[in-house]
Amino acid sequence: MALPSVEAVAFSRPGGESCGPSRHRPVDLAHLSRQTMGDRSLEQEVLSMFLHQAKNVREKICAAPEAERLSLAHGLKGAARGIGAFRVADIAGDVESDPSSEKHLRKLAIALDEVRDFVAAISR
Repeated sequence: MALPSVEAVAFSRPGGESCGPSRHRPVDLAHLSRQTMGDRSLEQEVLSMFLHQAKNVREKICAAPEAERLSLAHGLKGAARGIGAFRVADIAGDVESDPSSEKHLRKLAIALDEVRDFVAAISR
């Protein structure tokens, strides 16, 4: 599935406050709104940049040597926390703690797919 382009990211549900508890979604939209001070175009840009980073990490992390795997996971963890993708951040932290765990890598791939799909859904 292709990632949405910057132009395709146009939110139909800004801020996320009326969408139910944000912490239970792949991206906490209320957190993202606070981080961007409610600037919808900045939200779009930040999510697009995160999706680009996530795609690059996903392509590289399984084949990366341990030191690079740690660096990729650490960078992803920080970026994920910044946008409110807390599950991705937690799993990236698990990869940092145990970089050889195939289980953590599989969970990370699934969580990244969930974020990608969620962003695509709110962008319609």
